[in-house]
Amino acid sequence: MSVQLTLYCLPCAGASATIYLRWRRLVPARIKIVPIELPGRGMRLNETARSNYPALTNLLSDEIARSAPQNYAVFGHSMGALLAFGVTQQLRQIHAVSPVALLIAGCAAPSRQDSGCYSKIRTEADLIADLSQQGGTPEEVFNNPELLAMTLDLLRADYRVCESFQYTRQAPLALPIHCFGGKTDAINADSLDAWRQESSQLFTLDWFDGGHFFLRQSEAWFLQVLVKRLLEGQAAA
Repeated sequence: MSVQLTLYCLPCAGASATIYLRWRRLVPARIKIVPIELPGRGMRLNETARSNYPALTNLLSDEIARSAPQNYAVFGHSMGALLAFGVTQQLRQIHAVSPVALLIAGCAAPSRQDSGCYSKIRTEADLIADLSQQGGTPEEVFNNPELLAMTLDLLRADYRVCESFQYTRQAPLALPIHCFGGKTDAINADSLDAWRQESSQLFTLDWFDGGHFFLRQSEAWFLQVLVKRLLEGQAAA
């Protein structure tokens, strides 16, 4: 079956986009999963990690615009969702190649972001405690000093990205926004529902068992709903 929709996927703070590679085996062939690696990790390990939100979203939007097919969507989890929002704004305003949908997982709406909270997470102990609390980091990372140090360096840079985000109210995106949340995540329903303010079209909010990393804890169900939302939009187009 020919590929009909490309889904660009942005990772959470401290992670590599390779976490999305397994999705290629789990979604229909008509959806092409394209992980978007951030500088400083994975295949871009030789690049300096960015720590500024506007600079990083500009870089990523330029890269996507150069290769984006006519039919594509953008997905992000946690920090990746905040990046996906900025990237989508840039794709619309500068490149005039808007995606068909924006998909958001585990991230408070831009208008509900508390950028100042990241300034309180500075020390190594703070970062380790935050990683542990979120529950998405494999135990082997904590048991490997070299791997842990690399993860903390990326996390520190990524938190500076989040800290540099400043919300400015703009015209709503003229595309659907599909939002996904974990039932036991610390991000409350109001903070997720506020994403509807950023779209002039369809908004959906789906809930799954699990915390901040519900997309792993409820992976099969989450991907089923993700695909449903994407294909619903294609059927309506």
